[in-house]
Amino acid sequence: MTVRDIITFNAGLLTSTVVAAGERFGVSFDELHNDSTSVKFCGQYRRTHPHSIRGRRPPWITYGHSKDHRPDLKQLLFILTASVDAGAPVQFRCKDGNTNDTRTHVETWDTLLEVSGRKDFLYVADSKLCTRDNVEHIDSKGGRFVTVLPRSRSEDKRFREWIQSFEPDWEQVWDCPNPRKKYGPRNICNVFRHPAPSREGGPVTWVWSSPLKIHQEQRRQEKIQRATEDLAALRKQLEGPRPRLCSPFQIEERIESIVKRLRVTDYVRAWVIPFDRSKFLQEKPGRPGRQTRYRKETQAGLSIAYEVDEAVVEYDKKSDGMYPLLTNDRSLTPLQVLEAHNRQPTIEKRFQQAKSVHEIAPVFLKNESRIEALFFLYFLALLLQALIERELRRAMSEEGIEALAFYPERRACKNPTARRIFQLFSYADRCTLSEQARIVQLLEPELTDLQKEILRLLKIPRRAYGSTR
Repeated sequence: MTVRDIITFNAGLLTSTVVAAGERFGVSFDELHNDSTSVKFCGQYRRTHPHSIRGRRPPWITYGHSKDHRPDLKQLLFILTASVDAGAPVQFRCKDGNTNDTRTHVETWDTLLEVSGRKDFLYVADSKLCTRDNVEHIDSKGGRFVTVLPRSRSEDKRFREWIQSFEPDWEQVWDCPNPRKKYGPRNICNVFRHPAPSREGGPVTWVWSSPLKIHQEQRRQEKIQRATEDLAALRKQLEGPRPRLCSPFQIEERIESIVKRLRVTDYVRAWVIPFDRSKFLQEKPGRPGRQTRYRKETQAGLSIAYEVDEAVVEYDKKSDGMYPLLTNDRSLTPLQVLEAHNRQPTIEKRFQQAKSVHEIAPVFLKNESRIEALFFLYFLALLLQALIERELRRAMSEEGIEALAFYPERRACKNPTARRIFQLFSYADRCTLSEQARIVQLLEPELTDLQKEILRLLKIPRRAYGSTR
């Protein structure tokens, strides 16, 4: 077997596994969601440059933008694509730890084209998809996509300028109770399709969300308040008896670090000002008394002044809660575009399960080929987990079962997870009594009523556990 055959076999194993799962369980490939996360590594990994293993360059374990907020550790980029149908994973890849997400979508989309056997599936991803190369590649091959238009685009800037003087013709798509707080403000969402297309020619749908508006206003106010408090503390230090910052350059550096750290550069302005520091000293030494005379000494010092630019705050408040979505499918209504984007957290759940339930990170292996093989096993675990959850929840829906008593004290669980199912069956033990390598007695597990119900819903024969009772 040649090196090319080995690479083809590895890629074909993943593709054939996903295709077989789709045919056996009827997993839909109509809408696919893509995202990536970083997997951290502990250790030195002395190789400083990518090298070749069996004629193929493995991913490079190196420093990058850590999505785990651990810039002190090396990492790999774990790219996952999941179907909207129960969040079943359909494709994964590993890339170098310093890879920019914008460079991964073309290869991912081409692979999905092979896996699904079709090109009209809806590809949903975050704003990293919105580059000219990515969009033109998918559009030229007849694909469809939905993504978020980045804040750096000129279309975003022009709309936020236009909205200062005009009111869009919003269409309310839903008005429902707050999903997180029982007595919180209602969740209201409006959409508006801008008449001007994007520079790629696709329609831009603007979304206004009341929870997002409240969150952005509170977050901005918190950051401004924190910045003014830090600047007030800096001013108090400078005007004190022993200021440690003596030059304007040092003070400006401290001001810049405060406003940049809190991301309030547009809202808070601060500058260095001179001031006179006065103190009174006795004219003669000795214990002070009623007749003691004092003299006033004045020294030149540096302090700061700051203010909040209310005009900029009001400008940004006009567009709070708004964000643009881009698609190349003009047949999709604004509501359908929004609904597709709102299903993106489905894949985030798979990342959360990989890092918490399966504990994919940190990785302590040193051989890159073994690391890729390990990640493939994690992909299979996520796929099996998604299929188990999908089949159980579908069976519950078909039979009108609202919840099962998975939680302690037999509390109801409306959406059982694979983790709960595995925990439930972890107590099923089979005991074998033997004497001199001869089985004397076999004690089969006695399944509970809940375990029997789960097996029935999943269409697993009870004899799989050695008992038909």
